[in-house]
Amino acid sequence: MKRLLPFLFLFSAPVYADITSSISSSVKLEVSAAATAADRIGNSYSVSGTGVNTTDGTTAGSVGGLGAATNGVNAYTPITASQLTDGESFNYTVSHTTGDTIGTSLTTGEVSAFGDLTSTSGGTATNLAGTVDNHVITITAGSQGTSATGQYVTTVTVD
Repeated sequence: MKRLLPFLFLFSAPVYADITSSISSSVKLEVSAAATAADRIGNSYSVSGTGVNTTDGTTAGSVGGLGAATNGVNAYTPITASQLTDGESFNYTVSHTTGDTIGTSLTTGEVSAFGDLTSTSGGTATNLAGTVDNHVITITAGSQGTSATGQYVTTVTVD
């Protein structure tokens, strides 16, 4: 058996392998722009009750409400309620929200005076820097509204 061992190696299949490798480095620098998000508050009205008389000052039994809109704000007709029968139980609830006026003469960069605004100032690139030198990444922090990301990637593939 020892004599046949060298011959067995002659008949074995050769081994091949493909090896691929890649190395990359990168730096990404970002400066945020100024931004404003505006949400307009709409008009709303609700009324409910039992055991009451209502009037809008002219018409008995009126429940008031919202009328035609001008620049996004509906006209509002308030009502007055009084107890229907003295000594009897009653309840009455009214809720009214006046919506935000829609600006009609805004110029670029202006924002309507809506009820829900979120505004952020733009970033400044002061001191923001990033370099890649022979896969050595150097990042210097910037001012507010900036971000810097450095990345080093090594990939080895064996087939």
